[in-house]
Amino acid sequence: MKKSKFTPTQISKILKEFEDGKSVEDISREYGLSRAAFYQWRKRYGGMQASELKRVKELEEENARLKKMYANLALELDTAKYIIEKKL
Repeated sequence: MKKSKFTPTQISKILKEFEDGKSVEDISREYGLSRAAFYQWRKRYGGMQASELKRVKELEEENARLKKMYANLALELDTAKYIIEKKL
């Protein structure tokens, strides 16, 4: 998973600026992010506080780690099954 260059606190601050009336173009120019990234953040994290946003990020990272772990275990199981079938 790609590491964001913005912390959850910064993302929350950027979204708060938009809610306070600042335009997307100004925010994009000021922080150096694309409009698409801004709208993705808004869709995903809109209305969250910084602490909630941080927790969501942590859960997403843990989920990615667990998915990778599951994929590795499934691969090892398939390999073990293949070796056992060959021996029989």
